[in-house]
Amino acid sequence: MNNPWGKLTGIRPAKIATKLLDRGMNDEQVIDYFVTECGTEHDKAALALECAKALIPARENMYENGVSLYIGIPFCPSRCLYCSFVTNGTKQAAKLMPDYVEALKKEIAYTADIVRRNKNIIETVYIGGGTPTSLSSELLDSMLSCLESEFDLRKVKEFTVEAGRPDTIDAQKLEVLKAHGVDRISINPQSMNDETLRVIGRAHSAQDIRDAMALAHSLGFDNINMDVIAGLPGESLEIFRYTLEEVEKLGPTDTTVHTMSVKRSSRLNEYLSDYDLTDGATAAKMVDFARGFLADRGKRPYYMYRQKNQLGNLENVGYSKPGYESLYNLYIMEEIQTIISLGCGGVTKTVDRATDRIERIFNVKEPKDYILRLDEMLHRKDVLTGAEPDFRHRISEFRREL
Repeated sequence: MNNPWGKLTGIRPAKIATKLLDRGMNDEQVIDYFVTECGTEHDKAALALECAKALIPARENMYENGVSLYIGIPFCPSRCLYCSFVTNGTKQAAKLMPDYVEALKKEIAYTADIVRRNKNIIETVYIGGGTPTSLSSELLDSMLSCLESEFDLRKVKEFTVEAGRPDTIDAQKLEVLKAHGVDRISINPQSMNDETLRVIGRAHSAQDIRDAMALAHSLGFDNINMDVIAGLPGESLEIFRYTLEEVEKLGPTDTTVHTMSVKRSSRLNEYLSDYDLTDGATAAKMVDFARGFLADRGKRPYYMYRQKNQLGNLENVGYSKPGYESLYNLYIMEEIQTIISLGCGGVTKTVDRATDRIERIFNVKEPKDYILRLDEMLHRKDVLTGAEPDFRHRISEFRREL
């Protein structure tokens, strides 16, 4: 099996390139290390280097005591074929949403108190999921109002909300986001081919994507990320090329090119024989095309990561116009800043920048469990104050898994 990344098995190749640069290596030496020591293809080594060089200026300008916030909203209109996240369809989970938001507001308040005591500065905020805009405008407003009142957000450099599914976007919701200082959103087509959208379970059309982008631009959002996936079932290089061409006509400042990954808990994996998967060689041509195509439009790679079971053993890459690199994406992928996660499925990562030591604090994945066990979720974050962790939580979680 071809592996363009050679012996590398980790998900963050650019992190290696950053460390090599920090040791004083020049560009040629970094690329040579990847090629000779790791067996990486030259183009992939150059990609890792380019992402590493995008990180360094962002790292130098980080707040001394800065942290980022991630808030998870585990609801979607439908579950995509390839998705492995714990998400709950909005029709079935509508009754759960108000209780979930109320529980989340309690975790926001509890965590904000810890942040104040630690004298941290909130540097970036990222609300993801799921699809956060699955919430009603009223629930979005309630959650964001709580976030604003509990945390000091005056020094936030970037505030992102994934409005990923165009079938969850309307003017009222976007106006709520705008009113609360959200300055970056995602609208994620994955494909601009209607047949593909049907196959992967997206309840919208390519035209809905165009309409959502036009609406967002009309309301003043000028920093918008769009995601596409190389290697979706049944897609050829020509179809992928069409998707990228149509996406770039819509003027995103940031385009993320994912490579199809067959995730263990996805519907795709369960019914794998029912779908026509793209071969690795074609997927490689897709990502190579994307890199050149986006470079011609002034976009450069700035962050990347790899996943298990990706077609062709490839990677996911974020491309942006200069000055529009997402700080949150850089921080989380290169693990250079503590990111405090709230809500379902959240994994808080504390980063000791002096020792490069990383500790993790997990929230449960199911909304019902999160609501019922909220007190436990709150006290798991007590370790952020320097308190000893309560290992009983880990033991009880282990027993549940058994």
